[in-house]
Amino acid sequence: MPAVINTFAQKMQTLRLEADDNAAKAEELKTKVKTLEQENLAKEQEITSLTHRNQVLEGEVEKLEGQLKDAKTTVAESAQAGQQSESLQRRLQVLEEEAEASDKTLKETIEKLRQTDVKAGHYERKVQALEQARDEWESKYEEMSKKHAELQKELQELEQVMGNI
Repeated sequence: MPAVINTFAQKMQTLRLEADDNAAKAEELKTKVKTLEQENLAKEQEITSLTHRNQVLEGEVEKLEGQLKDAKTTVAESAQAGQQSESLQRRLQVLEEEAEASDKTLKETIEKLRQTDVKAGHYERKVQALEQARDEWESKYEEMSKKHAELQKELQELEQVMGNI
């Protein structure tokens, strides 16, 4: 029996050593679990932070997409405004050319009117001269008519006097 007790004591000793080893391993594992739980908590916080950051970034992306859409719309409107501007520039150029042509025509017309005024002045002076000449001829005619009438009268008187003789 002492051999059994010895064996039993050895087994107990072995069990105690195993229990001590297991307790040490359990402590070690508890420490590891705490470390892993802390790491897990840190990872969860990081995930929460990254999730929040992702949401913020998604909001930024949506905002930027909206700005991009607005920018594209602005570019399209700008292109359309550019086309309208080009169209208006061409129309302005055509109108300027028409204005130049009209100005040239107006200058030519003014020159013709000036020449016509000069001619009209010349003809007015001629008309005045002719009217003056006509007035002189009418005066001479009236004088001659009077002289003719006087001479006619004298001739009749002379005929009467001669007829009385």
